[in-house]
Amino acid sequence: MEVYSFDTLESTQKYLVEKISKKEYKAPVAVIATQQTQGVGSRDNSWSGGEGNFFASIAIEIDSLPKDLPLASASIYFSFIMKNILLDLGIDIWLKWPNDFYYNEHKVGGTITKVIDNILICGIGINLQKSIHGFKGLQSNIQAKKLLDLYLETLVKFPQWKHVFIEYEVEFERSRKFSVHIENIQTNLQNALLCEDGSLIIDGKRVFSLR
Repeated sequence: MEVYSFDTLESTQKYLVEKISKKEYKAPVAVIATQQTQGVGSRDNSWSGGEGNFFASIAIEIDSLPKDLPLASASIYFSFIMKNILLDLGIDIWLKWPNDFYYNEHKVGGTITKVIDNILICGIGINLQKSIHGFKGLQSNIQAKKLLDLYLETLVKFPQWKHVFIEYEVEFERSRKFSVHIENIQTNLQNALLCEDGSLIIDGKRVFSLR
């Protein structure tokens, strides 16, 4: 997979979306930046920060993804693979439904996905070292480019969704004491039912991550 590295971008995801849309880049391809100034976070919030943190986006043809992967839960899939890599590096991180990286009780990053024609673009931001905009940092010495290399090496193996889900189903229990924003309403996950496609049933209504 070709990887483009930059000192500064407004957003790795916005940049990659633009390049893919104009057909200037072809999937599979990845972009990483040392700093980003207008990163895209959940609910269109910003996720920006400086050197020492992780800002990367990856474009992959949908046909390359596991056949059993529900696209609406792609953020869970891509996030969980990254989480496992960080765990292997000795960082006790976990994934709060659907796309937030947590260290103990604190959010340290997140994932956002977007589909353009037959290509899925996944953007990941993690505070490896510095705390940004009220969010905590992991205080990890791992280099962002090294982390991306490890991630891409693992990602090309494309584990099946059912194998990822078996592990995530256990970890989801940690999300129950938290809440998420659903249709701009803060909703508690205490009584949520996690379905095999990664969606939740809350108060009789099915909700997908859609990020």
